[in-house]
Amino acid sequence: MKMQCVLLAALCVTAGAVQAADNYPLRPIRMIVAYPPGGGTDQVGRVMAEQLSQTLGQQVVVDNRGGATGNIGTELAARALPDGHTLLMGNVAPNAVNVSLFKKLSFDPVKDFAPVSLVAITPNILVAHPSVPAKTTKELVALAKAKPGLLNFPSAGVGSSSHLAGELLKSLAGIDMVHVPFKGGGPALVATISGEVQIMFATLPAAMPHVKSGKVRPVAVTTAKRSQAMPELPTIAESGIKGYEAATWYGLLAPARTPKAVIDRLHGDTVKILAGPSRQRLEAQGFEPDGGTPAAFAAYIKAEIAKWAKVIRDAGIPAE
Repeated sequence: MKMQCVLLAALCVTAGAVQAADNYPLRPIRMIVAYPPGGGTDQVGRVMAEQLSQTLGQQVVVDNRGGATGNIGTELAARALPDGHTLLMGNVAPNAVNVSLFKKLSFDPVKDFAPVSLVAITPNILVAHPSVPAKTTKELVALAKAKPGLLNFPSAGVGSSSHLAGELLKSLAGIDMVHVPFKGGGPALVATISGEVQIMFATLPAAMPHVKSGKVRPVAVTTAKRSQAMPELPTIAESGIKGYEAATWYGLLAPARTPKAVIDRLHGDTVKILAGPSRQRLEAQGFEPDGGTPAAFAAYIKAEIAKWAKVIRDAGIPAE
């Protein structure tokens, strides 16, 4: 009898999901952002929510659920009804990194989500205090090898993108640098500007004003391709560190078992949005729009999980 009830409940959920796919959307949509207002995930989420409200004909409301490095809001999205009326503006931390940083997660970043599209990435930029004699990645690596432990690099905290970007360089280049964690990217950047630390893997939007003022020197970008905002600046990979790629990314996801018709609709609208005026709007804020397929996004998430798991393991970063 108990098994029959479970099967009946499952059939009801499935029937409801199918109906939602046929008439989607039936009501306003909640887009969970697993961070407080104002950050990169929130910025991208609000641009997409505003535009999806127009393309879907229903209001898409941003619901900020910050806490636990993105885990709280991400779990909430994972447990939502899979009918397309709850979405997640995902982020590299909870959707790829945290599975290796936390001993136990209450969600599976792969099994519990249906990827819609990679929406945008934010390149990190490797900057140095003007007192550092190295002006290129090659010179920086040579300096680090000649004087192990001389270079300090700050981060927004253990396991943050600025931390892991540095650990990836240490691993691939075979160098020794000292990590100095701060409580946020702002204080870490201030420490770099003051010369308290020598180099930093900062987000491009945050670092740009200080690059232009000469307070820090740009060395390279961390993405696989050159940044549209600074096309003259080489990537770390093309500077001799093959395979290097580190970026903060943002992607649209739905709970697992969301009907394919709903995913396809959301993906199609995302592609249209990122081909319109919103593309320039995101680029002006330092983001690089993507709009790839659900399959490509799913593969990217799995690759990111594997990559950062190795970096975390090799760096000996303990799980919380």
